Amino acid sequence: MDDKMRIVISGGGTGGHIFPAISIANAIKALHPEAEILFVGALGRMEMQRVPAAGYKIVGLPICGFDRKNLLKNIKVLFKIWKSQRMAKKLIEEFKPMAAVGVGGYASGPMLNQAAKMGIPCLIQEQNSYAGVTNKLLAKKAEKICVAYDGMERFFPAEKIIKTGNPVRQALLNTKMSKAEATKTFGLDPDKKTILLVGGSLGAKTINDSILHHLDLVDQKDIQFIWQTGKYYNKQITEELKGKLPSNLIVTDFISDMGAAYTAADLVISRAGASSISEFCLIGKPVILVPSPNVAEDHQTKNAMALVNKQAAIYVKDSDAPDCLLEQAIKLIKDDDKLKNLSKNILKLALPDSADIIAKEVIKMIRK
Repeated sequence: MDDKMRIVISGGGTGGHIFPAISIANAIKALHPEAEILFVGALGRMEMQRVPAAGYKIVGLPICGFDRKNLLKNIKVLFKIWKSQRMAKKLIEEFKPMAAVGVGGYASGPMLNQAAKMGIPCLIQEQNSYAGVTNKLLAKKAEKICVAYDGMERFFPAEKIIKTGNPVRQALLNTKMSKAEATKTFGLDPDKKTILLVGGSLGAKTINDSILHHLDLVDQKDIQFIWQTGKYYNKQITEELKGKLPSNLIVTDFISDMGAAYTAADLVISRAGASSISEFCLIGKPVILVPSPNVAEDHQTKNAMALVNKQAAIYVKDSDAPDCLLEQAIKLIKDDDKLKNLSKNILKLALPDSADIIAKEVIKMIRK
């Protein structure tokens, strides 16, 4: 096998695309330490920081999505797509990749389009139960399509599909802390039950409002809360909580050690992004899902219902959450039998070793 195996991984925009991409890269490097991996992302998006922090080189394309509200602005978008296609072609000519991997997001479109045109074998990874526009367009050109849910032949040619699951952040699975130790790292009582509220790295307004509007419910003797507000909302929330922060509520803008947070939690409240759901499945964590309504094709609701229909999660509609979410969570955390059932059922849906399986598929394509 060529020691200088070269692979391009493209996509991003959200943690849900970036974490699987980095996990795939790490799995390739574990199998072939000499492999050269180049990431291609979208300028101004979070992958431009997260990928270098993980130790990989990334190049940014000036790509962005179409503006459905102001059609005139799309003249600029079309120019950016054309420019990104040109840049992608040049990158391929210079880097000479032996395979291209697309994880969804704006950048994977021009990159995989050009790679396929130039005869480079392509693999795409679709995280959601409802395929994204970019991946649907790329499906005809891809040799392999790695998915996490059943029924994806609605979107992709059945003969190309491999059900691999979604790669997750390895650190979450490698946590060696006990529940008591993890709880203490947040300065909380290991003898009390803990609810963890997360809305992604930027935060989720609905989840934040559900706790902010019901601080009277938070002040419970036997329950404590870890609340990741997200960086976008943290300043405003900190101001609002001045002088009225319950002692059993830990508030933070960002949790760097999510492995410890998940270990400490008896129940998680979260959006229904595909990567988060894969993490909950692998660690067997009871979860209340509040799907974001602000995503393409309402795919988070479809992700959530894939679990709810198997009694593996609880669903609360975004518009209902500010009124009833916290009350429902407090009721659920006191029901040990229900928590055990949710944990047992969600574990059945886990698909481990996803990153390794995808990495081996990429290497198989190169060998062919």
